[in-house]
Amino acid sequence: MRSDEMLSPPPPPAPPSCPGHGLAAMEPSGGGRKERPKPREPAARLEKAKQKSAQTELKQRQRAEIYALNRVMTELEQQQFDSFCKQMQGSGE
Repeated sequence: MRSDEMLSPPPPPAPPSCPGHGLAAMEPSGGGRKERPKPREPAARLEKAKQKSAQTELKQRQRAEIYALNRVMTELEQQQFDSFCKQMQGSGE
């Protein structure tokens, strides 16, 4: 190494390449974010929303079917139990 290299300070670090970082990001910008009008949603986002909506509707329909089936099965079980009780009373007399 040369003697002049040993005496010189290291170069300053490079400025950050990420937007929103560094000294400029620390300065007040006059009230935060600017409100921009929303651009139209891309087709992929709309498709995803449709799929989510369809999935939610399917879950609701399945849940309603499960409750209806549960109600029917409970009624059937009660009828069978009543029939069994009548049969047991008849054979016990």
